[in-house]
Amino acid sequence: MSDTQTLIENRPPSVAALFLERVAATPDAEAYRYPVPASGEGPDDWKSLSWAQAAERVFAIAAGLIELGVQPEQRVALASSTRVEWILADLGILCAGAATTTVYPQTNAEESAFILSDSASKVLIAEDAAQLAKAREKRAELPELTRVVVIDPEGVETDDWVLTLTELEARGTAYLEKHPELIKERVGAITADQLATLIYTSGTTGRPKGVRLPHDNWSYMAKAIAATGLVGADDVQYLWLPLAHVFGKVLTSGQIEVGHVTAVDGRVDKIIENLPVVQPTYMAAVPRIFEKVYNGVAAKARAGGGAKYKIFQWASEVSREYAKASQDNFRRTGSASVPFALGAKHKVADALVFAKIREAFGGNLRACVSGSAALAPDIGYFFAGAGIHILEGYGLTESSAASFVNPGEAYRTGTVGKPLPGTEVRIADDGEILLRGPGIMEGYHGLPEKTAEVLEADGWFHTGDIGELSPDGYLRITDRKKDLIKTSGGKYISPAEAEGQFKAVCPYVSNILVHGADRNFCTALIALDEPSILDWAKDNGLGGKSYAEVVAAPATVALVEGYVKELNAGLQRWQTIKKFRLLPRDLDVEHGEITPSLKLKRPVVEREYKHLIDEMYAGTREA
Repeated sequence: MSDTQTLIENRPPSVAALFLERVAATPDAEAYRYPVPASGEGPDDWKSLSWAQAAERVFAIAAGLIELGVQPEQRVALASSTRVEWILADLGILCAGAATTTVYPQTNAEESAFILSDSASKVLIAEDAAQLAKAREKRAELPELTRVVVIDPEGVETDDWVLTLTELEARGTAYLEKHPELIKERVGAITADQLATLIYTSGTTGRPKGVRLPHDNWSYMAKAIAATGLVGADDVQYLWLPLAHVFGKVLTSGQIEVGHVTAVDGRVDKIIENLPVVQPTYMAAVPRIFEKVYNGVAAKARAGGGAKYKIFQWASEVSREYAKASQDNFRRTGSASVPFALGAKHKVADALVFAKIREAFGGNLRACVSGSAALAPDIGYFFAGAGIHILEGYGLTESSAASFVNPGEAYRTGTVGKPLPGTEVRIADDGEILLRGPGIMEGYHGLPEKTAEVLEADGWFHTGDIGELSPDGYLRITDRKKDLIKTSGGKYISPAEAEGQFKAVCPYVSNILVHGADRNFCTALIALDEPSILDWAKDNGLGGKSYAEVVAAPATVALVEGYVKELNAGLQRWQTIKKFRLLPRDLDVEHGEITPSLKLKRPVVEREYKHLIDEMYAGTREA
C-alpha cells in the first residue's frame, strides 16, 4: 500500500478529531489571521490566533451549544459572511458532535426560514442584526429553533431567545470547568457516518435541496488535499470565498490537516487592497475574480493610450504563447523550457507588464485554485504566462467540492486535472461524468426519490456534467448536461464555450448568456462591468451618464459589436452570435440571477429578459 493510500485509509472519523490532533501537534503556530476594521480611513489592523487560542474559543462554543441542549447530529445553522468567527463556530458545532446547516447571508427571509425548517435546526448562529431580523420575522414558522446566537452584537437586543456569541462562549467556558473532559468525549464518540454538514444547493428552479455530508467526507477531503502536495505547512492562504459554499468549506478542512496559516476576510471589495497586505502564497477563487482582474488590466492599458494598449496586447499574446509552449513541453519531456526567442520576448513582456500583475496579487503567490465554474482557457493561459499559476479544479456540493484538481507543475490549462487520491471517475455513454469515492454525499435531506435519481446503489454519482478524459487521466468539462443547446437545425452547442471565449475577447464584459435552444440561430444577453465601461465612457463623449444610459448609447453597442464579430471569427458558423442585447444593469445575487458562488442561473435570466430574447427573434421564421 502506498503512503498516500495509507494516509487516506487510516483517516480518523472526523475533522473534529483532526482539529484536536492539530492543536496538540502545533499549539503555538499561527492558525488564522483576520482583519479588525480601522476606525476612520486608515488600513485595517490584522490580528492572529494560534491553534491553541483558536481551540480555546472552539471548545467554549462547543460546550456552550451542549449547555443549550444541542445533541449529536442535531443541526445548528450558521448564517454569516466569511470571517474567522464562521470557522470557529463551525468547528465548535462539529466538536459538539452536532451538524452545521450553512445559510448564505444573502438568502432572503422566506428561503432562510425554509432551510431552517427543513433542516430542523435547533440553534441559529447569525452574523448580525440583519440576519437576526430574518429569523425574528419568521419565528412563528420555526418552532424547533430554540435559540439565536449573534456574532456581532451591534444594534441587537438580547432576550431569552437571543444571546451573543461572547455570552455563549462565557457559558461554555463555565460549563467546561465543571466537565473538563466534555469535548474529548464528544469528539471521541463521533462516527464516520454521522452527519457533519447540511449544505443547501441554490437551485436554479424550485426549493433548494439539502446535501447531507457526513464527517467522513471532510476527514477524507483533508487527507486527500494534503496527499496532493499542493499545499504545505509554510503556505499562507487567503480565504475570501463564501464558507456557506462547499468550495470555501473544504479549504478549512485541508488547512487543519496541513497546518498552514489562513487569512480570512470575506469582503470581496477588499480583495485588491488585502492581497499586498496578506501576501498569500496560495488562494482559491472563482473564475469571475480572474476575469475581473484581466478586464481591469486590459481597460487600464487601453486608458493609457494607443501605445500602452499595443504593448499590453503584444504581451498578452506572448504570455499565452509562452504558457502553451511550456505546458506542451512539460507534457512531452517533463521540462517547462521554451524556445530561446520566445523566452527572450517573455523576459521583456515580464518587465513591462507581468511583474506588475504579480505585485498586485501580493508578490508571493505560488498558485491559485479556480473552481465552481469554467475558466476561459485564454484567460488561464494569460495568467499562466504572467506567472500566476491557476490550477483549475472540479467538484460539486454533492462530492464535497474537491473531486479533481490540476497537479502542481504538471497543470494543464483548459482541464480540471486529475481525480484526488481515492476518487474514481468514469464517463457514461452519453458523456456524463460519474464519480465514486469517500467524498460523495450520503444523499439529499428528506428526499429519497431525488437521491435515487443521481446516486446509484453501487455508489456512482451522476454529476450532470459532460466531459472527456485524456489517456493519462486529465478531465475536461465540456458543459452541463442540461445546459447544452440544441438548435432547430439539430446542432448541439455548448453555450459555456462561446461565453468563456467572449470573456477573453471583450475587456468590458461582466456576464454573458448565450441563447439558442430550439431556435435557428444563437443570440446573447450581455451585461457589462460597470467600472470598466464607465471609464471608457469618460473618454468617448459619454462622461457623467449613468450605467443604463451608457449601455443604451449607440457608441457602446458598436463597441461591443466589434468584440462579438471578433468572437464569431473563431466559432463554427452554427455557433456564431447573430444578435445581442446589452442589459440595463449587471446581473447580481440579490435579483437571484447568479448564485452566491457567482454562477449564472440561466432560467432566471432568460425569464427576466424574455422580452429582449423575443425581440431578437421577432420576424424570423423558427423551424
